Amino acid sequence: MAAVVGFEDLRRPAGCALLTLAVAGSYFAAGRLGLLRELVVEGAVFTPIWPPTGVAVACLLIFGLRVLPGIALGVLLVIMSLTSLQPTVLVVLLGNTLAPACAYLLLRRVRFRTDLGRLRDGLALVFLGALTAMLISATCGVGMLVATDKLAAHSFWPVWLGWWVGDAMGVLIVTPLLLMLRTVRLPLDLHRWKEALLLAATVGVIVPLVTHNHVSLLFLIYPLLIWAALRFRFAGSMLCALFASVMATIAATQETGPFADLTHVEVMMKLQAFNGTMALTALLLSSVITEQRNTRLSVEKACQELAEVLEHLTAGDPRQGGRP
Repeated sequence: MAAVVGFEDLRRPAGCALLTLAVAGSYFAAGRLGLLRELVVEGAVFTPIWPPTGVAVACLLIFGLRVLPGIALGVLLVIMSLTSLQPTVLVVLLGNTLAPACAYLLLRRVRFRTDLGRLRDGLALVFLGALTAMLISATCGVGMLVATDKLAAHSFWPVWLGWWVGDAMGVLIVTPLLLMLRTVRLPLDLHRWKEALLLAATVGVIVPLVTHNHVSLLFLIYPLLIWAALRFRFAGSMLCALFASVMATIAATQETGPFADLTHVEVMMKLQAFNGTMALTALLLSSVITEQRNTRLSVEKACQELAEVLEHLTAGDPRQGGRP
């Protein structure tokens, strides 16, 4: 017994260390992926979509606060890959670590469910996990730039807005996808695979076309989001939203298509408005459809159980099978 207890005690710290390293590695990889596309506003560089925030919030929702050291380590690795470690950088480290933790605590307070099966869960993720909690990271990051004279004070709000929306977009798009992947079970149900292929082909043609066309046709993506949400719920709508966001970000950073001939601030505003409204549409519409489906299944199950009870009571009625 002593040997078994000792082995378990050794394995538990090792498991925590591996989990910390895995979270840090995932955060760093997502950070390097997000840094592939950047926007410059008022001389400050930021990413329109910052995937690490979504990774951090998802990890906290799945594993709890014990992964917070892994998130902090991931933030540190991303910062060190960009610049030398200075005392002022610790403000960014603190902000990017506290923001996901705040999102987790706020969501936990309202009893958020990771299956996103209720509209209230979708609303909580949007308004608490993304829009509210990410105020911390944006304020810390841009405030540090102003305090160190790397950014003029009058440029605070445009850069702050871009930073805030970029962090929020990571939560709105990446977090639901990771929570959805957690629920995937093999073998996959592919009874609508023909429709899924048709949707993927349509999205693969329409989205690059409208995001790189000089005529403003971005609104054509919304019917595809509705189709994906109605037929495939989160799996379809969030993947469609992610692909559309990536393509729009590429067009914006290249200043082509609907983002041509615009100032840097106008590009940022147009891109973030499109990405934000699209992510909100995909997330909330999928939440409504999933909640309605779950309600229908619950009603059908209750009716079936009631029918079985009535059948059982009727079978035991002595008046049945005898005289009229």
